[in-house]
Amino acid sequence: MTGFSFSRYLATARVLWGLALFTAAMAASAHAQQFGRQVGTLAKGVSVERDVAYGSMAEQRMDVYLPQNAQRSPIIVMVHGGAWAFGSKSAPGVVDNKVSHWLPKGFIFVSVETRLAPAADPIEQATDVAAAMAMVQRRAASWGGDPSKMVLMGHSAGAHLVALVSANRSIAQKAGVKPWAGTIALDSAAYDVSSIMERPNHPRFYDQAFGSDPRFWKIASPTLYAGSNIPRMLLVCSSLRSDSCPQANAFARKSGGQARVLPLSLRHMAINRTLGLESGYTHQVDAFINSIVAR
Repeated sequence: MTGFSFSRYLATARVLWGLALFTAAMAASAHAQQFGRQVGTLAKGVSVERDVAYGSMAEQRMDVYLPQNAQRSPIIVMVHGGAWAFGSKSAPGVVDNKVSHWLPKGFIFVSVETRLAPAADPIEQATDVAAAMAMVQRRAASWGGDPSKMVLMGHSAGAHLVALVSANRSIAQKAGVKPWAGTIALDSAAYDVSSIMERPNHPRFYDQAFGSDPRFWKIASPTLYAGSNIPRMLLVCSSLRSDSCPQANAFARKSGGQARVLPLSLRHMAINRTLGLESGYTHQVDAFINSIVAR
């Protein structure tokens, strides 16, 4: 057995440290691609109206991506994720593959920014989503869209918000939202906020979003309101996470058959980023959307 060599140990440590820095840099790059403010080049024929206001606050803005010659087109309204505290309506992971996939099919795509914590709690963020939906319906005809064929979609924290607006119908009604076609929640693990907060080992960012009041946890829980009066919903969940699919299944059981769960062997970010790429996943989402906008 060879003896201990400090120089060899130091060289190995430097290699490991370099690998760690490289891994961190790659993770940061992926995070920036998901939640940053850059957006990819628009396809030929696509036009965009940026920062359309749906409220008086600076954050209450949305980007509207328009296909050529839209006529009574269905509309996808997208809400980004980011732990209720960060994120961007223009992040490539939120926009690019979805716009590339659905605009050639004649869809209008709207990406919504909301106020964020700590300036606004999740309930207030849900009211922002509803206000954006109402504005989309009011403006739909001017864009060539059909307000009754609006599909609400959100990822992560955004999935919680769209589920809450869909389940607690009073939020949408107060904003003046008319019935919409349906809702797609992309990998929320927060349908029952109370059950999360009561676990001693829950992630700390939930404390920052939902605070310490059990009454607030309940009213912020979409599962509390789930019933047969909700719009049709597709709940996409990552089977690689311990909490996403169980929470989605519990919500679906209370929905009177209105919500269907789609488990996928994909990571949390990939469920958002890869939607729109050619895959069985995209085909299943397409089938759901076609079934609700054709009615």
